[in-house]
Amino acid sequence: MSPFTFNTAPSLVFGSGSVARIGEIAARQLGPRIVLVTDSGLVKAGLLDRALHALAEAGVAVHVFDGVVADPPEAVVLAAVERASAFEARAVIGFGGGSSIDVAKLVALLVAGNEGLADVYGVGLAKGPRLPLLAVPTTAGTGSEVTPISIVTTGAHEKKGVVSPLIIPDIALLDPDLTLNLPPHVTAATGIDAMVHAIEAYTSTSANNNPVSKALAREAMRLLGRNIERAVHHGQDGEARAAMLLGSLLAGQAFANSPVAAVHALAYPLGGHFAVPHGLSNALVLPHVLRFNASACGTAYAELAPHAFPDLGDRAGADAFVEALAALCMRVGLQPRLRDVGIPQDALPLLAEDAMKQTRLLVNNPRPVSLDDARAIYEAAW
Repeated sequence: MSPFTFNTAPSLVFGSGSVARIGEIAARQLGPRIVLVTDSGLVKAGLLDRALHALAEAGVAVHVFDGVVADPPEAVVLAAVERASAFEARAVIGFGGGSSIDVAKLVALLVAGNEGLADVYGVGLAKGPRLPLLAVPTTAGTGSEVTPISIVTTGAHEKKGVVSPLIIPDIALLDPDLTLNLPPHVTAATGIDAMVHAIEAYTSTSANNNPVSKALAREAMRLLGRNIERAVHHGQDGEARAAMLLGSLLAGQAFANSPVAAVHALAYPLGGHFAVPHGLSNALVLPHVLRFNASACGTAYAELAPHAFPDLGDRAGADAFVEALAALCMRVGLQPRLRDVGIPQDALPLLAEDAMKQTRLLVNNPRPVSLDDARAIYEAAW
């Protein structure tokens, strides 16, 4: 067996209503002055109310930074760092979707150390130290609460990543109740995003692909594949919501240690140029990348198939798996084609060029992707 390293959040708290425990946890493990990083939509929806009440009851002083937006640009990260520093925060809570948690990770890192944001882009460049960090996801998708990755939009259209075990949160607090009112289209897109994490972790060519990540990916596919439609179409189904949140967590643990590949590499330019939400971007290219990869990892796709789609049976092959995923995306209401989200055909060469810049991801793909391959995949998706 090949050697590997597996890192994840040291403490996981999971369960309906568990957000009520955030005060006692913060007082015991984070300290008396905390900046909470979130977005204004969650504040307006009252989703922070129970958490803020619990923190106040525990005697914790909290400053709320609610300026996070989807695909956060550098300016948002730097503004959050400035506010946290002015507040003299001694710990950070990321509360929300992947964008809020990603920003919180960087706030914890940059407030505590002497590094600038530009210094930490890339793999393993962050030196630390960082502030204590707790993550509370409100979507079942990114798995950011247990990953060593933070994605930032740089310039007009490009994304860069900070990748370091230093930014894995100390505590991940997962309360399925926080996801009950997610709109169907968000539930669908984030759920498919989590499934992509599991699939790409399972088939990653990373030298650190390992038995633990593979086991987590299989269980993530079981939970996600068998519950996403219930969560989308019956949003108040607590059991389905819990299964989705746990599946997202497990997929996050898997790809945090066995990194994702070409689906994400081709999805990022869709968000950067056309503001397509990340989960939907993944769904749009997913079946086409998997068909491209099948000659290199069809056996692995066939292994995953019965976990997500028990009706396929144990003899289902890679083709059946890919078609089942494409059909699932349709059933949960996601647009199937790039043209359906307003992407013109003449933009495909530019998208392909930008996708090829995602070398951090493409190196993990089971089959090498050339510029011509990327363009052909986009053409198939258009």
